[in-house]
Amino acid sequence: MILPIYVYGQPVLRKVADDITPDYPKLNELIENMFETMDKADGVGLAAPQIGLPIRVVVINLDPLSEEHPEYKDFRKAYINAHILEFTGEDVSIEEGCLSLPGIHENVKRKNRIHVKYLDSNYTEHDEWVEGYLARVMQHEFDHLDGKMFIDHLSPLRKQMIKGKLNAMLKGKAHCSYKVKTVK
Repeated sequence: MILPIYVYGQPVLRKVADDITPDYPKLNELIENMFETMDKADGVGLAAPQIGLPIRVVVINLDPLSEEHPEYKDFRKAYINAHILEFTGEDVSIEEGCLSLPGIHENVKRKNRIHVKYLDSNYTEHDEWVEGYLARVMQHEFDHLDGKMFIDHLSPLRKQMIKGKLNAMLKGKAHCSYKVKTVK
């Protein structure tokens, strides 16, 4: 089922999400709905707060990038109770967008290596170091679990330059090709 994506201004996007337990109701169905919602919106990642749920669940699908990056062939994973433990490596600046911020794309500086801990959809625990583009996507999506958005990483000048677009979203004006839930 395709779910509406919550747009900038929705309070759930600024809450720190809660860890869940293995008995969370219909978790597999939720994960499939998140993948379907993300795919329909042409995203590569989606966090549960973006569909209105303040829980630590993220889905990432990098398979669409596999033509240029063969290492991401069939890469489609869910991350439960995900936390970043450490950031290392170089700062790399790449343009990012967000399904909760339609029409806004800005360069964001992030570390290229992170230490993460999470559970997969079988509740198997993982503790690993991740590098490159996957590390960037994880940082972007896991930020949502901590009530942050990529615009929080922008300079005051860049924030000022997108203020009009953000204010429009706060007034319920979000133009995109997927189903959204705005503040108004």
